[in-house]
Amino acid sequence: MIIIPMAGLSSRFFKAGYSEPKYKLSAHGKTLFNWSLSSFKQYFDSELFIIICRDVYDTPAFVASQLDQMGVKHYQIKTLEAETRGQAETVALALDLVPDNEPLLIFNIDTCRHQCTYPDAPYDAWLEVFEGEGDHWSFAKIDANTDLVTETTEKVRISNLCSNGVYYFKDKVTYNLAYQQLKRDTQTELYIAPMFNYIIGSGGKVGYRLVPISSHIFMGTPAEYEQFLRYENV
Repeated sequence: MIIIPMAGLSSRFFKAGYSEPKYKLSAHGKTLFNWSLSSFKQYFDSELFIIICRDVYDTPAFVASQLDQMGVKHYQIKTLEAETRGQAETVALALDLVPDNEPLLIFNIDTCRHQCTYPDAPYDAWLEVFEGEGDHWSFAKIDANTDLVTETTEKVRISNLCSNGVYYFKDKVTYNLAYQQLKRDTQTELYIAPMFNYIIGSGGKVGYRLVPISSHIFMGTPAEYEQFLRYENV
Protein backbone atom coordinates (compact mmCIF):
# COMPACT_ATOMS: atom_id res chain seq x y z
CA MET A 1 0.00 0.00 0.00
CA ILE A 2 1.30 3.41 -1.00
CA ILE A 3 0.25 6.45 1.03
CA ILE A 4 0.64 10.01 -0.23
CA PRO A 5 -0.01 12.73 2.38
CA MET A 6 -0.72 16.10 0.75
CA ALA A 7 -2.49 18.13 3.41
CA GLY A 8 -0.04 21.04 3.40
CA LEU A 9 -1.12 24.55 2.49
CA SER A 10 1.47 25.33 -0.26
CA SER A 11 2.12 28.53 1.69
CA ARG A 12 5.55 29.15 0.16
CA PHE A 13 4.06 29.06 -3.33
CA PHE A 14 1.19 31.41 -2.51
CA LYS A 15 3.63 33.80 -0.83
CA ALA A 16 5.75 33.69 -3.99
CA GLY A 17 2.77 34.82 -6.06
CA TYR A 18 1.36 31.55 -7.38
CA SER A 19 -2.43 31.33 -7.46
CA GLU A 20 -2.77 27.54 -7.21
CA PRO A 21 -1.39 24.94 -4.77
CA LYS A 22 1.89 23.44 -5.92
CA TYR A 23 0.49 20.03 -6.83
CA LYS A 24 -1.71 21.64 -9.50
CA LEU A 25 1.19 23.46 -11.15
CA SER A 26 2.51 22.06 -14.42
CA ALA A 27 6.01 21.28 -15.66
CA HIS A 28 6.92 19.73 -18.99
CA GLY A 29 3.32 18.77 -19.78
CA LYS A 30 2.39 17.17 -16.44
CA THR A 31 1.24 18.43 -13.06
CA LEU A 32 3.60 18.17 -10.11
CA PHE A 33 1.13 15.69 -8.62
CA ASN A 34 1.58 13.52 -11.71
CA TRP A 35 5.37 13.79 -11.55
CA SER A 36 5.39 12.71 -7.91
CA LEU A 37 3.01 9.77 -8.36
CA SER A 38 4.99 8.64 -11.41
CA SER A 39 7.65 7.55 -8.91
CA PHE A 40 5.50 4.44 -8.44
CA LYS A 41 4.34 3.85 -12.02
CA GLN A 42 5.27 0.18 -11.83
CA TYR A 43 2.66 -0.25 -9.07
CA PHE A 44 -0.29 1.46 -10.81
CA ASP A 45 -1.87 -1.91 -11.66
CA SER A 46 -1.23 -3.75 -8.42
CA GLU A 47 -1.04 -1.50 -5.34
CA LEU A 48 -3.71 0.42 -3.48
CA PHE A 49 -2.89 4.13 -3.32
CA ILE A 50 -4.26 6.22 -0.46
CA ILE A 51 -4.14 9.95 -1.12
CA ILE A 52 -4.76 12.20 1.90
CA CYS A 53 -5.76 15.76 1.09
CA ARG A 54 -7.66 18.78 2.34
CA ASP A 55 -11.09 19.66 0.95
CA VAL A 56 -9.80 22.93 -0.52
CA TYR A 57 -9.14 24.22 -4.06
CA ASP A 58 -11.32 21.38 -5.42
CA THR A 59 -8.46 19.04 -4.53
CA PRO A 60 -10.38 15.73 -4.12
CA ALA A 61 -11.85 16.04 -7.62
CA PHE A 62 -8.47 17.07 -9.03
CA VAL A 63 -6.77 14.05 -7.41
CA ALA A 64 -9.40 11.61 -8.70
CA SER A 65 -9.13 13.03 -12.22
CA GLN A 66 -5.33 12.82 -12.19
CA LEU A 67 -5.30 9.24 -10.88
CA ASP A 68 -7.78 8.16 -13.55
CA GLN A 69 -5.75 9.84 -16.29
CA MET A 70 -2.56 8.20 -15.04
CA GLY A 71 -4.15 4.74 -15.00
CA VAL A 72 -3.99 4.08 -11.26
CA LYS A 73 -6.34 1.12 -10.89
CA HIS A 74 -6.91 1.05 -7.12
CA TYR A 75 -7.11 4.17 -4.99
CA GLN A 76 -8.91 5.81 -2.10
CA ILE A 77 -9.00 9.50 -1.27
CA LYS A 78 -9.07 10.49 2.39
CA THR A 79 -10.37 14.04 2.77
CA LEU A 80 -9.46 16.06 5.85
CA GLU A 81 -11.54 18.98 7.06
CA ALA A 82 -8.83 20.74 9.05
CA GLU A 83 -5.08 21.33 9.14
CA THR A 84 -2.85 18.76 10.80
CA ARG A 85 0.29 19.14 12.88
CA GLY A 86 2.41 17.66 10.11
CA GLN A 87 2.96 14.72 7.80
CA ALA A 88 3.11 12.17 10.62
CA GLU A 89 -0.36 13.13 11.85
CA THR A 90 -1.73 13.29 8.31
CA VAL A 91 -0.75 9.66 7.72
CA ALA A 92 -2.05 8.61 11.14
CA LEU A 93 -5.49 9.99 10.27
CA ALA A 94 -5.72 7.55 7.35
CA LEU A 95 -4.71 4.39 9.22
CA ASP A 96 -8.35 3.36 9.41
CA LEU A 97 -8.11 2.60 5.68
CA VAL A 98 -5.08 0.33 6.12
CA PRO A 99 -5.68 -3.41 6.70
CA ASP A 100 -3.81 -5.17 9.48
CA ASN A 101 -0.40 -6.57 8.48
CA GLU A 102 -0.29 -4.43 5.33
CA PRO A 103 3.09 -2.74 4.69
CA LEU A 104 3.02 1.04 4.31
CA LEU A 105 5.17 2.85 1.75
CA ILE A 106 4.87 6.62 2.28
CA PHE A 107 5.97 9.42 -0.01
CA ASN A 108 5.30 13.12 -0.54
CA ILE A 109 4.26 15.33 -3.44
CA ASP A 110 7.43 17.43 -3.32
CA THR A 111 9.68 15.02 -5.20
CA CYS A 112 9.84 12.69 -8.17
CA ARG A 113 11.94 9.62 -7.35
CA HIS A 114 12.57 7.61 -10.52
CA GLN A 115 11.40 3.98 -10.28
CA CYS A 116 10.93 3.80 -6.52
CA THR A 117 10.34 0.30 -5.06
CA TYR A 118 9.67 -1.41 -1.76
CA PRO A 119 12.65 -2.50 0.37
CA ASP A 120 14.21 -5.82 -0.66
CA ALA A 121 14.72 -7.11 2.90
CA PRO A 122 12.39 -7.58 5.91
CA TYR A 123 12.72 -4.54 8.18
CA ASP A 124 10.45 -3.11 10.85
CA ALA A 125 10.91 0.23 9.13
CA TRP A 126 13.06 1.60 6.34
CA LEU A 127 13.86 4.78 4.46
CA GLU A 128 15.70 6.01 1.40
CA VAL A 129 18.61 8.44 1.63
CA PHE A 130 20.97 10.29 -0.67
CA GLU A 131 24.27 12.06 -0.03
CA GLY A 132 23.49 15.77 0.16
CA GLU A 133 24.48 19.18 1.42
CA GLY A 134 22.69 21.59 3.76
CA ASP A 135 20.74 21.14 6.97
CA HIS A 136 17.16 21.50 5.70
CA TRP A 137 16.60 17.75 5.30
CA SER A 138 15.81 14.83 7.56
CA PHE A 139 18.97 12.83 8.29
CA ALA A 140 19.95 9.26 9.11
CA LYS A 141 23.03 7.90 10.88
CA ILE A 142 24.20 4.41 9.93
CA ASP A 143 26.10 1.68 11.82
CA ALA A 144 28.74 0.46 9.37
CA ASN A 145 28.95 -2.92 11.12
CA THR A 146 25.25 -3.81 11.03
CA ASP A 147 24.29 -1.65 8.02
CA LEU A 148 21.25 -0.47 10.00
CA VAL A 149 20.02 3.00 10.87
CA THR A 150 20.93 4.00 14.43
CA GLU A 151 19.40 7.50 14.59
CA THR A 152 17.27 9.91 12.59
CA THR A 153 16.79 13.65 12.99
CA GLU A 154 14.78 16.46 11.47
CA LYS A 155 16.88 19.38 10.19
CA VAL A 156 19.80 18.44 12.45
CA ARG A 157 22.76 17.30 10.34
CA ILE A 158 24.07 14.15 12.04
CA SER A 159 25.49 12.72 8.79
CA ASN A 160 25.56 13.43 5.06
CA LEU A 161 22.70 10.99 4.45
CA CYS A 162 19.55 12.97 3.69
CA SER A 163 16.08 11.46 3.53
CA ASN A 164 14.27 11.81 0.22
CA GLY A 165 10.88 11.33 1.88
CA VAL A 166 10.37 7.63 1.05
CA TYR A 167 9.41 5.89 4.29
CA TYR A 168 8.38 2.28 4.93
CA PHE A 169 6.73 0.65 7.95
CA LYS A 170 6.00 -3.07 8.09
CA ASP A 171 2.42 -2.48 9.29
CA LYS A 172 0.14 0.14 10.78
CA VAL A 173 0.71 -1.03 14.36
CA THR A 174 4.42 -0.29 14.00
CA TYR A 175 3.61 3.12 12.55
CA ASN A 176 1.02 4.01 15.16
CA LEU A 177 3.11 3.00 18.17
CA ALA A 178 5.95 5.24 17.01
CA TYR A 179 3.55 8.03 16.11
CA GLN A 180 1.85 8.02 19.51
CA GLN A 181 5.23 8.30 21.23
CA LEU A 182 6.28 11.13 18.91
CA LYS A 183 3.01 12.95 19.58
CA ARG A 184 3.48 12.57 23.34
CA ASP A 185 7.01 13.97 23.23
CA THR A 186 6.69 16.73 20.63
CA GLN A 187 5.10 20.15 20.95
CA THR A 188 5.96 21.34 17.44
CA GLU A 189 5.38 19.98 13.93
CA LEU A 190 5.12 16.20 13.68
CA TYR A 191 7.58 14.85 11.10
CA ILE A 192 7.86 11.18 10.16
CA ALA A 193 11.67 10.85 10.25
CA PRO A 194 12.02 11.15 14.07
CA MET A 195 9.54 8.29 14.51
CA PHE A 196 12.26 5.83 13.51
CA ASN A 197 14.10 6.55 16.76
CA TYR A 198 11.27 4.99 18.78
CA ILE A 199 11.39 1.84 16.64
CA ILE A 200 15.17 1.66 17.05
CA GLY A 201 14.84 2.27 20.79
CA SER A 202 12.45 -0.66 21.18
CA GLY A 203 14.82 -3.04 19.39
CA GLY A 204 13.34 -2.80 15.91
CA LYS A 205 15.45 -3.03 12.77
CA VAL A 206 15.46 0.07 10.58
CA GLY A 207 17.08 -0.32 7.19
CA TYR A 208 17.90 2.10 4.41
CA ARG A 209 18.68 2.33 0.72
CA LEU A 210 21.29 4.78 -0.57
CA VAL A 211 20.22 6.22 -3.92
CA PRO A 212 22.02 8.76 -6.13
CA ILE A 213 20.78 12.32 -5.95
CA SER A 214 20.40 12.17 -9.72
CA SER A 215 17.44 9.80 -9.22
CA HIS A 216 15.34 12.71 -7.95
CA ILE A 217 13.56 15.79 -9.17
CA PHE A 218 12.91 18.16 -6.26
CA MET A 219 9.80 20.34 -6.58
CA GLY A 220 8.88 21.36 -3.03
CA THR A 221 9.80 25.05 -3.11
CA PRO A 222 9.23 27.78 -5.71
CA ALA A 223 12.97 27.86 -6.43
CA GLU A 224 13.11 24.09 -7.00
CA TYR A 225 9.99 24.21 -9.19
CA GLU A 226 11.38 27.05 -11.29
CA GLN A 227 14.66 25.20 -11.69
CA PHE A 228 12.72 22.12 -12.84
CA LEU A 229 10.95 24.25 -15.45
CA ARG A 230 14.37 25.08 -16.91
CA TYR A 231 15.35 21.42 -17.38
CA GLU A 232 15.85 20.53 -21.03
CA ASN A 233 15.84 16.74 -20.81
CA VAL A 234 13.33 15.06 -18.48
